[in-house]
Amino acid sequence: MGERDDIVVFRKFETTIEATIVKSKLDTYGIPCFLTEENMTNLYPGASSLMNFNVRLHLFARDLSRAEELLKENQPDSEDEFTVKCPRCNSSRVERDFPRKMSTSFASALNVMFFGVFFPEKKIYRCLECDAEFDG
Repeated sequence: MGERDDIVVFRKFETTIEATIVKSKLDTYGIPCFLTEENMTNLYPGASSLMNFNVRLHLFARDLSRAEELLKENQPDSEDEFTVKCPRCNSSRVERDFPRKMSTSFASALNVMFFGVFFPEKKIYRCLECDAEFDG
């Protein structure tokens, strides 16, 4: 135990389900890992972009390259017809998330004020290159 093992955040996920699927695959191949902040994400669903609650998957730094290889195995190598592309810049680096601008409706403001709960709008796609938001 002479060498120090650093623990790093491998990936961040919007839902506990996505994180648990990846964690299960890494566990199956003997890569020790654990999740954090899954309770906060479950408590405030849809608030990951607004309140920065993401499920984080942690593992040892020495296992990073092996974990990346395992997760790339079943990924398609080329873009297919189902790949979502940005209409502005044609990039395929797109994420699905809630809109960044909050709903300014009166009902939404009342929910937050009286109950401390907001109901997010429907999800949209956001380009990671040009920051454009669009429907799929």
